[in-house]
Amino acid sequence: MTKQRRPGRTVKTRRLRDSMGVLRVPAAALYGANTQRAIENFRFSDLRLPEPFITALALIKAACARVHGDLGLLDGPLAAAIEHAAREIAHGRHRRQFPIDVFQTGSGTSTHMNVNEVIATIAARRLGRAVHPNDHVNFGQSSNDVIPTALHVAAVRRVEHALLPAVAHLETVLRRRAAETSDVIKTGRTHLMDAVPLSLGCEIGAWATHLALGRERIASSLTRLRALALGGTAIGSGHNAHPELAPRAIALLADWTGCAFTDAGDHYAAQAGIDGALELSGQLRALAVSLMKIANDLRWMNSGPGAGLGEITLPALQPGSSIMPGKVNPVIPEAVAMITAQVIGNDATIAVAGQSGNFQLNVMLPVVAYNLLQSIDLLAGAAREFADRAIAGFTVNASALAAPLAHNPILTTALNPLIGYERAAQIAKRAWQEGRSVRDVAAEMTDLDATTLDRLLDPAWLARGGR
Repeated sequence: MTKQRRPGRTVKTRRLRDSMGVLRVPAAALYGANTQRAIENFRFSDLRLPEPFITALALIKAACARVHGDLGLLDGPLAAAIEHAAREIAHGRHRRQFPIDVFQTGSGTSTHMNVNEVIATIAARRLGRAVHPNDHVNFGQSSNDVIPTALHVAAVRRVEHALLPAVAHLETVLRRRAAETSDVIKTGRTHLMDAVPLSLGCEIGAWATHLALGRERIASSLTRLRALALGGTAIGSGHNAHPELAPRAIALLADWTGCAFTDAGDHYAAQAGIDGALELSGQLRALAVSLMKIANDLRWMNSGPGAGLGEITLPALQPGSSIMPGKVNPVIPEAVAMITAQVIGNDATIAVAGQSGNFQLNVMLPVVAYNLLQSIDLLAGAAREFADRAIAGFTVNASALAAPLAHNPILTTALNPLIGYERAAQIAKRAWQEGRSVRDVAAEMTDLDATTLDRLLDPAWLARGGR
């Protein structure tokens, strides 16, 4: 044991030898030489693969150890010790032992070996004898099938357990608000210009439908993502893996997680590309675009209070300015819009990464995992906060909605079938120029009786589509 001096502190180290020579590793570290080399080689950022990914890796190791023990390929105590160690990691312990930068070897081998080494150390202490990270923990496996499997397992779990429930919650809140405002009539807008009226409930209900469709698309994409590459080892041929390893381990993963994982079937395809992750990322982008549309609509509707639309008032959550007293900003829609921008950017990164499937292996797997899992969790958080801190509590400013309705020149659309488009346009222009109601000008310029005009120019009747 020696002490390695660093600025401001002294770190105890131990001397290790691997296939590339000798190096020193912090004495307290559970990892070994392979991890230490990766720490020293990859110092590009402070970004690390997220906890759900490490958890998925650990679950895969536990499942493989269990199967190898059952098959008699590892002795019982050794297999049990490896499984126990992997489960400790899967339960959230030892998180500081996974320090490797996201920007590393493209197969994710460095993080894979990091997990193998930590499991080997924990298992060896439990077993009282040496456990090898490659020969024992990684028996019958390769980074090239384990890392894409971990990516799929982590993504499916986060989508099923976090994202889909959060989006469903937001949809429920929107449906409730739509029902509450079904009788509130407002001016419709296309091109940011006045259009025929609609109910606020219909406007909000449309948002809910966008989210429902987005949720369905994401759920559908999981069918492909549940197919796992495990068992393909180095290039998809399954070399060095027992033929029963993959089906048995995948069955265990499905049982432990409650997710319906399946075998990929064509393991060459499963390792050469990231089509499942690409598909999910595209659906996450579509959901992000829907959320940004809703966020921007709310910001417009909330704008003011004096010089904007002022149709609604979002909950006041914090002061909006360091210099303008009393200013309150739409902070939650703004935050949601930033999140959606990040997700759209993540999708672009994943698309570029997908093009790096050179021959039998994609070599941008860590950055795909990082961005995909970040997008899932960002959208899950955005959906819940959006629902609870913005949409559930906004109030409707009825007077701001009612005032423009009577003077909306586009009400003349209802007169088209009786007097024609050109005559209706003349009425609309005159009403706007003179600052008068369409009803009064139409009474002067047509021979339509009062009852007919009152019926046709009723905003609520128009909002119901003339029914």
